[in-house]
Amino acid sequence: MQRIDRVVGSALALLALAVLWSARTFPVVPGQKVGAGFLPMLIGAGLLACGAALVWRSLRVAARDGSASPGDEAARPAEHFSSAAVIVAVVVAYLLLAERLGFLLVAPVALLAMFRALQVAWVPSFAWAIGGTVIVHLAFYKLLRVPLPWGLLRPFY
Repeated sequence: MQRIDRVVGSALALLALAVLWSARTFPVVPGQKVGAGFLPMLIGAGLLACGAALVWRSLRVAARDGSASPGDEAARPAEHFSSAAVIVAVVVAYLLLAERLGFLLVAPVALLAMFRALQVAWVPSFAWAIGGTVIVHLAFYKLLRVPLPWGLLRPFY
């Protein structure tokens, strides 16, 4: 497990550096304290911190436990792979359905499916799915003034 954490953490850190490098060239918005690159820079910094944390945790566990045995990779339960497959399927389904059905209908179902795939209990899954959808919608619609797809809810808007 440590090896895959190091690889994913390093890849995440490289992606973060690419985001940070490209976001620095975004134009400054006149009359605004923050420019167009503020949010990408913030996300890039978060990705960099997550990537570094994965690599650091992997190295710390490897140093504590010694080198991992070769059979560790094959001994993982199948549920890890099935939950990853569910998450990939949910992302693809979101991309295909969000425009037609709308963010407010697809996002809670997608989040609920992902939380359940990660074995989160039903009540917290529902709470996070609904709460997360509302928070993201408000952040994009009210703060960033970027409307998310309305889909079937367009007549009610």
